[in-house]
Amino acid sequence: MRIALALCALLLCSGCETLSYYAQAISGQLGVMASARPLDAWLADPSTPHELRQRLETAHRIRDFASRNLGLPDNGSYTSYAELGRPFVVWNVFAAPAFSVEPRRQCFPFTGCVPYLGFFSERDAQREAAKLKREGLDVYVGGVLAYSTLGWFNDPLLSTFIRYPDAQVARLVFHELAHQTVYAKGDTTFNESFAVVVEEEGVRRWLASRGHEADLAAFEAAQARKRSFAAAVKETRARLAQIYASGLSDEAVRDKKRAEFDRLRAQFPRAVPAEPNNAFLASVALYTEMVPGFERLLAASGGDLKKFYARARELAAIDRKERDTLLAQRP
Repeated sequence: MRIALALCALLLCSGCETLSYYAQAISGQLGVMASARPLDAWLADPSTPHELRQRLETAHRIRDFASRNLGLPDNGSYTSYAELGRPFVVWNVFAAPAFSVEPRRQCFPFTGCVPYLGFFSERDAQREAAKLKREGLDVYVGGVLAYSTLGWFNDPLLSTFIRYPDAQVARLVFHELAHQTVYAKGDTTFNESFAVVVEEEGVRRWLASRGHEADLAAFEAAQARKRSFAAAVKETRARLAQIYASGLSDEAVRDKKRAEFDRLRAQFPRAVPAEPNNAFLASVALYTEMVPGFERLLAASGGDLKKFYARARELAAIDRKERDTLLAQRP
């Protein structure tokens, strides 16, 4: 019913390009839903491989922990599993002007304005990327292991991440359920940063509850590396913003831009693609820019997740500039 209503609305209000984009999104979502079967069915099926059975049992415990211990939604999401036969469920396409650190945003009915486009086909994503490059934009395509439909549908566990280590499966499940808990329309950085803080706190509590001290130490070390990379990206974007606003010749700006990316790649060779650009930096910033602010909010809530969620909802309901200012404030 929801899909039918969305299609009718799109036929009335959308141009051909928008309709085409939504059509692939709806088709892709239907494909994911059609591939999903309840966990109980997978576990009862004697043909289910032993390794997959173990991973699904672990995911089931993670899902139960999410609602019982983290106060995340107790619904049908992640109580089913889908084999997709591809490495990613979606490919996101980011674009930014050659001399700007801000991503290009596109606006659609229902979803509002977003800083990237998501495609269920890698071929479609690369086709869109090629089109944007022809327009002179910096473009970055990143594969996505999981996404949230914000409670519109019961999101399944996916083959794209089910065989990852326990901490990574937990991280993704907690992250996507966090999107169902707090959501600010049209503010991807707010939403993703909030979900990152929920996932990190959730994984810490999950591993501690299981007595997995070694895994917890490894997770904390990995998060520290991510923090270091995010800080370097933030500093690089700040320097680039100054360069782009300097009034220098295009040639001089390109030289300085290239030097900034060479420096970042030298610092983090494994985290930075061969040809980084403004769009890549934007893709990182969307998930990290407001994380410190949400960490302070969690600390101010005394580590009480319910209070933290309530305060985050209050922020989501106010003017964007005001909430950005509040999250940026230091105690």
